[in-house]
Amino acid sequence: MKSRYPRLIIAGLKGGAGKTTVSLGLISAWSESGLSVVPYKKGPDYIDAGWLSSAAERPCYNLDPFLIRKEKILDSFIGHFGNADCAVIEGNRGLYDGMDAAGTYSTAELAKMLKAPVLLVLDCTKVTRTAAAILMGMQKFDKKVDLKGVVLNQIAGARHEKVIRESIEKYCKIPVLGAIPKLGKDFLSERHMGLTPFQEHPGVKEALKAAREIIAEYLDLDGILKIARGAKSFDSGREGKAGKQREPALGRQMSSVRVGIIRDSAFQFYYPENFEELEKRGAELVEISAMKEKKLPDIDALYIGGGFPETNAISLARNTSFKRSLRRAVEEGLPVYAECGGLMYLGEALRLGGKKYSMAGIFPIEFCLEKKPQAHGYTIVETAAASPYYPEGILLKGHEFHYSRVISNERAGLSFSFRMKRGHGIIDKKDGLCYKNVLATYTHLHALGAPEWADGLIKQARSYKERFLRC
Repeated sequence: MKSRYPRLIIAGLKGGAGKTTVSLGLISAWSESGLSVVPYKKGPDYIDAGWLSSAAERPCYNLDPFLIRKEKILDSFIGHFGNADCAVIEGNRGLYDGMDAAGTYSTAELAKMLKAPVLLVLDCTKVTRTAAAILMGMQKFDKKVDLKGVVLNQIAGARHEKVIRESIEKYCKIPVLGAIPKLGKDFLSERHMGLTPFQEHPGVKEALKAAREIIAEYLDLDGILKIARGAKSFDSGREGKAGKQREPALGRQMSSVRVGIIRDSAFQFYYPENFEELEKRGAELVEISAMKEKKLPDIDALYIGGGFPETNAISLARNTSFKRSLRRAVEEGLPVYAECGGLMYLGEALRLGGKKYSMAGIFPIEFCLEKKPQAHGYTIVETAAASPYYPEGILLKGHEFHYSRVISNERAGLSFSFRMKRGHGIIDKKDGLCYKNVLATYTHLHALGAPEWADGLIKQARSYKERFLRC
């Protein structure tokens, strides 16, 4: 029987197993055939999610059991599915890899939560019959995981494929739904944080075309779609709620505020759910480029996400009029919330390769880039002091991933709102730099897991707007 929500999780034994290639190829191939495919990404990742979004030509939504509680994940999955024909959910790391020995927050746990069948991408480099033993272990490790098929990757030739196929059919009783050979060219370039973001890739259409052609040639698309359509049903009460939570009823009944979003090649890392939660609360979103525009538009608050200010340092530094406009607005009380790359932009300067690039100068700190990550993983922050956005004493779950660090600062003049219960933060296990109505942090938050974020930003935007209306 066809599922109301056809869905499939693409998993692997580890990072770099080929999940993204398979996910992109499936989405692109099915979309080209006329199917409507909605993409999801397990974990907090922005870059892979951006590629999945580009392949589907629609937003990709993050499903992260650490950041977001189960009920909200289910609501988000069903609410964003809409009238799609199928959902493709790319896992992260190995199928059973989580935060501890119990696999907490793993792709496997998400698969059970969503009652989603799993397609395993198996890297077959320098193995034959052992691949069946590995797969058998994956099957028996947690029998509640609905492992429905396998795709062989890095196949060296016809004989290699034949031995592995026969071994899996004999010992595992699971269909092999494709075999991808070793490819001579890597069409998805990488750099220090993983894949090059699609916004900066020199040939996005060509890369997606290559993924589509690989998958169409080497995978059983009909067999995989049949597995997705055979996904188990959610409970009737949950399915009955479909569509209701996509209605931004709250925001449309409230007075509108204009929230600026700096969104250009330097600042790309945003969850679409964060935008949606702002809109539900009455925000009109205004996209801004920190590299091209000369001044801030008429806005009531500003949100600066993460990204790569280091690869755009020259353009950011040269736009002195925009930085001057931002500093003036901050002094007048404009609410500004910045994450990671946004934090770096609000500092005095970036030092790269022996050169110094001036930034916005809101905080008296400078940053440099290192070759190794300075922080990478989930965070838990406690609001040690009240800020314009959060009351004192609450816990927020987020994540941090950056190669930058602070190299100079005037510590006596710095005020921090966050104390790190887990993670590194900016300095001395502290995060959430504050100045007037500005809060800048290395910690990224997801609005479905931290509704206080959207509440606080909208509250400050309304307060700022009302203050100027009274004048």
